[in-house]
Amino acid sequence: MSKLQKAEYTPRLEAVAIFLTLLYLGIKDIRLGPSLPAFISPNVLDVLVKNFNIMPISTVDEDLKAILG
Repeated sequence: MSKLQKAEYTPRLEAVAIFLTLLYLGIKDIRLGPSLPAFISPNVLDVLVKNFNIMPISTVDEDLKAILG
């Protein structure tokens, strides 16, 4: 793996580690986007939605309205 490949891979790996840590801590209602991580298959997404209320982001206005009530 070249240095460039490692540099591109590391932030994604860190983001996955942080995401999994948040799930482990029981954090719910997480919004993901603009696209879902590659490791989230449709079956995994179903489990995350049912157990942790994971949802995709939408527009800024819609997300703020939903978050702030």
